[in-house]
Amino acid sequence: MSANERASNSYVNHNISHIRQRFNWDCGIACVLMLLSEQQRKEFIEGFSRICLEEGFGHATWTIDLCYLLKRFGIKHRMYTTRQAANNRARSDEVANRVRNRFRNASHNGITVVDGVLSTEQVITHVVSTGPAIVLVDAALLSCDLCKHNKLTSEFRRIFGGSYRGHYILVVDWAGGRLRYHNPARAHPLCATTRKNLRVARTPPHTDCDVILV
Repeated sequence: MSANERASNSYVNHNISHIRQRFNWDCGIACVLMLLSEQQRKEFIEGFSRICLEEGFGHATWTIDLCYLLKRFGIKHRMYTTRQAANNRARSDEVANRVRNRFRNASHNGITVVDGVLSTEQVITHVVSTGPAIVLVDAALLSCDLCKHNKLTSEFRRIFGGSYRGHYILVVDWAGGRLRYHNPARAHPLCATTRKNLRVARTPPHTDCDVILV
């Protein structure tokens, strides 16, 4: 039986509490909060401004920043990316230098960053066998088959194009031919999409194919 066949016949409950993002920039932080224990989550929320200041990312997180947050709270993980630097979304040299330094110092800080692209099949295998995955997507290209969120928008975007909207989701399982995920932008606790849809949403150039396996 192939890994994909095993995945399609499996279900893993990762006991994730859905957390909705509070601002237009903290979707990645919301994904991290979902992975924390209740006590850790309370600590983070109560010290939110202080922790953001200490981590240095202000009101704009990059995937490597999420890795440092996970490390801060003792969550084992590894990151996959095609670019160990800020891309042209960086708004200043200061941000670009900060992101570059975080990548450069990752290994010293016990954070594993792997150059390369994970296939959606590999993401599925990990989610089924090991743990959740934080995935960077183009929000306009991802739609939910359960709550129908973004269905029309994603179809228009695929046909006519449009501007990139980076967004983090937390993929938690594979069942019934669908990947299930928490979308911190939605109040709905669980969304689902096809493997093809996720692949399209996570592979545009600006995403750098960033994935954090937990």
